[in-house]
Amino acid sequence: MLPNPMPGDLDPSRRCDMVELAGVLAPRHGYNPTALDSVRILRTEAVLHDIPVLYKPGAVFVLQGSKQGILEEEVFIYDEEHYLAVSLPVPFRMTSTASPERPLLAVYVEFDMQMAAEIAIQVEKHAELTSDKPRSLVSSRMATDIEDVLLRLLMALRSSTDVAVLGASILRELHYRVLVGPQGGAMIAALQQKGTSGKLIQSLAWLRENYGCEIAVADLAREVGMSVPSYHVHFKGLTGSSPMQYVKAMRLHEARLMIARQSRTIAEVAASVGYASPAQFSRDFKRHFGRTASEEMKWVQRHLGEPA
Repeated sequence: MLPNPMPGDLDPSRRCDMVELAGVLAPRHGYNPTALDSVRILRTEAVLHDIPVLYKPGAVFVLQGSKQGILEEEVFIYDEEHYLAVSLPVPFRMTSTASPERPLLAVYVEFDMQMAAEIAIQVEKHAELTSDKPRSLVSSRMATDIEDVLLRLLMALRSSTDVAVLGASILRELHYRVLVGPQGGAMIAALQQKGTSGKLIQSLAWLRENYGCEIAVADLAREVGMSVPSYHVHFKGLTGSSPMQYVKAMRLHEARLMIARQSRTIAEVAASVGYASPAQFSRDFKRHFGRTASEEMKWVQRHLGEPA
C-alpha cells in the first residue's frame, strides 16, 4: 500500500504563519500570480453559490475560509482541514464561504504532469500500490507534512533568490506528498493510463487539445476501440458528464477566459471555441454561467481577477 500519513495535530501557529504569508503575497482580490507560474493565490471576501468551475490538474489548499464542490451529487470539501486534489479536469459546481473580516485565502498549484508521472513511477518501485480506480476529484484531510511543504513554499515565494534555488524542489516535494496522500492511489491510476480508464483519459487529453474542432462521439469511441454506448457509460463514470456535455463545458470555460481578457469580440470567441452560431453560443453561455458573456466578464473581474 502507499504510505498514508495521518493528519495528526495540525499546528495552529503554523497555520497563522501561512495565512499571514498568503495575505502578503495576495494583496488584491481575485487570483494573484506568484513568482512560480504554476502557483496562484486566491483572495476573496465574497460568498459564492453554485458557481461552475473547471480546474486544471493540481491541488487547492484553503488556508482560511472554506469551499465545497459538487459533482454528480457527491460533495468534495476543501477548507482549512481538507485539500482538493484534481487528477482530471472536470466541470463541477462550487460554493465558498468568506467575509471582509475573514477573507478566503487559497493556494492553487497546477501540476506538472510530466513531473507527477515521473514521481508516480518512483513511488511504484518502492511502495505496494493499491488497485484504486482513477478519480477526477478527491478531497483529503490535511496532513502535517503537506502543511510543512506549503509553509516553506510560501516563505520561498517572498524571495526571487529562494524561488530560483528552492522553488522547483519544493514543488516536486509537494507533488510527491499529494501522490502519497490518501488520494494518491486514485491519482497514480489516472497517471498510469492503463486499461479502459487509460483509454478514456487519453481521449480526455485529446479533447482538451482539440475542443474547438468538429467532434463526433462515434469517432471518439472508435479511436479507443469502444462502442458508442460503452464509451458514453465509461466517460460519464469518469467525468460525471456525457462526452458532448464535457466538450461544451470545455468550450464555455475557455471562452470565459478569452472574454475576461477582452481581447476578442463575442463572435470571434464563439468561433474560436468551436461554435458556428454566435447566437447558440450566447444561449449556452448564459445557461451554463447564469449570466450573459458581458455580465460574466464584469463578475469575473470583480470577484476573481481572472477565471478559475
